[in-house]
Amino acid sequence: MSNILITSAGQRVSLVKAFQKEIRKLSINNKVYTVDLNPILAPACHISDGYRHIKRVTDERYVEELLSICNELKVKVVIPTIDTELLILAENKELFLKEGINLVVSELNFIKICRDKRVMNSFFEKKNIDIPQRVDKMDPLFPLFIKPYDGSLSKDTFLIQKKSELTDYHYENPKLMFMEYIDHSKHDEYTVDTYYDKNGYLKCIVPRKRIFVRAGEVNKGVTCKNEIIECIEKRLFHIEGAIGCLTMQFFLNPETKRIIGIEINPRFGGGYPLSYLAGANYPKYIIDEYVLNKRIEYFDNWENNLLMLRYDDEVLVRNYEE
Repeated sequence: MSNILITSAGQRVSLVKAFQKEIRKLSINNKVYTVDLNPILAPACHISDGYRHIKRVTDERYVEELLSICNELKVKVVIPTIDTELLILAENKELFLKEGINLVVSELNFIKICRDKRVMNSFFEKKNIDIPQRVDKMDPLFPLFIKPYDGSLSKDTFLIQKKSELTDYHYENPKLMFMEYIDHSKHDEYTVDTYYDKNGYLKCIVPRKRIFVRAGEVNKGVTCKNEIIECIEKRLFHIEGAIGCLTMQFFLNPETKRIIGIEINPRFGGGYPLSYLAGANYPKYIIDEYVLNKRIEYFDNWENNLLMLRYDDEVLVRNYEE
């Protein structure tokens, strides 16, 4: 039996269904389980083949509890989905591997790069990828953009049009980075779903143009074969310690062709289902590598210009009690 566990499942219904579809091609008895801090209110948990409550990732018993759940459910592969899990899971990969459980998460050193946007900017520069220019907070040019070096989900981000909009909070918060504002009227924003094999080699690239974003996730998007693919192939073909699905953020100026690297999130992004439906089958790649021990070939025959329009759906839970 080759069961899969998806952590912090939340609303990732499509991701759960994709893994269910692919793992059942091996055997109809294979299961996709989920864990969440509040599974009763997590739609993906009710779609999965079973779920467990788990402590917050910052709890000292989190790793012990996760390992116990994996053993109980006979899990062979674990898929993390949120940033806060990545460091602790990367630190404990060997502990799980001794139990025959593969944590599909990048190596610790690379996770640390991704978690600090200052270090991420240096990483891009070393790879000859353009980044937003730094702005001197004491002598700023406007408009400018401010964001924390360790933030996520667009929290604590500010577009500053003029000096009067700057406050003591902006100046005194040591986590805030002042940088060039990338004009959205002149640049298209892309989320790029990439897959890296066990050895850190690139196997697939799918840029998704972000047409409309809601709550930090793409609500409307379209796959695009464009200049970003060549940029990633040339400059990021091998990344030491990169494993599995990496979600990259880029801006592209369609006129000047300037490509600007923003960040890399070493996990599945919320909009990945579009890439899956376009033919970039990362769940299958994970199953091939970590269950069947197969080698992954480079793949670029995914569907171009596939538009995804998301909508809300309902998951009903009978006899709910608080």
